[in-house]
Amino acid sequence: MEAIDCTVQWKQETGVLRMTSASTTVLPFEEPVRELERQIESLEARDDAADIAEEITSLRDSRNSLLQKIYGNLSAWDIVRIARHPERPQTPDYIHMICRDFRELHGDRQYGDDRSILTGLGRIGPFKVLIVGHQKGRTTEERIACNFGCAHPEGYRKALKKMKLAEKYGLPIVTLIDTPGAYPGVQAEERGQAEAIAVNLKEMSRMNTPILSVVIGEGGSGGALGIGVADRVDMLQYAWYSVISPEGCAAILWKEANEATNSAAAESLCLTARDNLANGLVDQVVTEPVGGAHRDPSAAGEALERHIVDQLRELTRFNPRTLVDRRYEKFRKIGAVSTS
Repeated sequence: MEAIDCTVQWKQETGVLRMTSASTTVLPFEEPVRELERQIESLEARDDAADIAEEITSLRDSRNSLLQKIYGNLSAWDIVRIARHPERPQTPDYIHMICRDFRELHGDRQYGDDRSILTGLGRIGPFKVLIVGHQKGRTTEERIACNFGCAHPEGYRKALKKMKLAEKYGLPIVTLIDTPGAYPGVQAEERGQAEAIAVNLKEMSRMNTPILSVVIGEGGSGGALGIGVADRVDMLQYAWYSVISPEGCAAILWKEANEATNSAAAESLCLTARDNLANGLVDQVVTEPVGGAHRDPSAAGEALERHIVDQLRELTRFNPRTLVDRRYEKFRKIGAVSTS
């Protein structure tokens, strides 16, 4: 399946995906950790590695402690960088890890097949589900084909067509959000970008089937909302979710996007999972492995699968009409102001 072939950093071993090597992209705040990892790799490569196993174990413990310390004190801008890490698992990776019998569904039956939105039927745990997710691509060619995860109108119309199919057959819908935003180009606007997203918001709000959305990376503006109206909206620990990207916000407020203004904008936007949870915009934060999902994709996939199964088990107990009413009340409360 072409859409699933984007995974380049992992290989399949005994049914799960594991990293083939240490991360090749080092974020600025990870430099001290990378130095310890170099020492560990050097010792493990020695012929007498078995004789110095205790020293290697001690270095691993030091690395893990340092990771916990660093990742326990991240700024909002640091979290944005993690969400954009080139080796962070994307929708096709999670599908590969947590889905059985996945079959991709193509096209919007109006214009074409937008590869930046991936849709298909599969099984997650005991549930048959429809999966809808953003796809950024890995290689340069894939990223261009996937438009770097920025969907066109046909992508959102494709998503809605498939969600209507799921509603018809009573299948739960799982959406995985990972986009810097919907594509803002002239052609997308000519084909009705804003209208396509608006229709999705309306139709998803009244679908008679359970909907679970998880922000797995970037959750940018209307591009995220176009598949993000759900009974539960959750986030991975090092994802971000906001009305605008830090760079876009910085360019508007300070007329310049640089390291300082991007960092200030990220803090002001309250875009982290912790902030969104505190503000009532998401329902739950899914804990990632120490050091982020890019360091241990298998563990991240297992955590996401458990979370999805648990939430679907709860949501499928409700009558479809009750779900719609609860969904309305959920979004009606967002931004409510009390004068008391």
